[in-house]
Amino acid sequence: MDDLTLVRVRELEVAVRIWHPGAPRTLIAWHGLARHGGDFAEFARRLGPDWRVLAPDTPGRGLSSWSLYPSHDYLYSHYMTIAVAVLEHFHLERVSWVGTSMGGLLGMLLAAEPETAGRIERLVLNDVGPELDPDGLASLASYFGVPHRFGRFSELAAELRRHYAGFGIHDEATWRRLTLESARRLPDGGWTYHYDPRIGEQFVHDTPRDTWADWRAIRCPLMVVRGADSPLLRAETIERMRREQPTLTHIDVTGCGHAPMLDHPEQVAPIADFLARPLPATPPVSHREVAWWQRSWAWLRRRIRG
Repeated sequence: MDDLTLVRVRELEVAVRIWHPGAPRTLIAWHGLARHGGDFAEFARRLGPDWRVLAPDTPGRGLSSWSLYPSHDYLYSHYMTIAVAVLEHFHLERVSWVGTSMGGLLGMLLAAEPETAGRIERLVLNDVGPELDPDGLASLASYFGVPHRFGRFSELAAELRRHYAGFGIHDEATWRRLTLESARRLPDGGWTYHYDPRIGEQFVHDTPRDTWADWRAIRCPLMVVRGADSPLLRAETIERMRREQPTLTHIDVTGCGHAPMLDHPEQVAPIADFLARPLPATPPVSHREVAWWQRSWAWLRRRIRG
């Protein structure tokens, strides 16, 4: 990490980790459910110095505030508010987005909503899509729905390796860094993970929506990275995603489940290639134009109803 910015969103402080702060192009990299922006350190290094990588810690994770109102703040609707606040803080009209798991779904919702669609220039989803395997999702919810306590640091390290085996990590240095950045000491001397244990309440309080409709609504270039052994994103789901969005770019990452760390050349190079492609000839309408049309349409409907 080369820099750190703290963005205030109402009572919450959101930490945004930054690599290559002086780079000419900007990318938002958003982490998964129980992770933090630090996971993108190697991705940013391999992507190169031409990209400023902004990786926020979602509230309840990493260096960001924990919410006093989890049932309100640990929801996708509020994460969208957080994301827009980050874009506004950095004066980003449009930006490319790489999202792992939860971060990918967040990017997908932003790209689908009329008010924010124009702000997502390109979207890369890392092992996530509009449909997730229900058994895999239930396993995820049950694991993060309960607090985890370890008597010794070594026990936390062993459990981290077991639970995150799907990341496809093979070297000791990465496991060591992941463990050090994931641990939090408890007042009684024990150990737990860095995140607020109440983030799992998202599975209880969040409002279901038609994510396939969201997927069809997206107009920016799309890419999906899938762990070849993913328990969440099935191969047949990728096929349906491609039918709904024929220009979809897709790669499978061997030796990974949920979700690839995006830290190896064979994972980063295709993303870099996707980000370098020319944009469609007609760019999406900006969020300000969309808002203007929505206000005009609302006014017209009121006049018609009279």
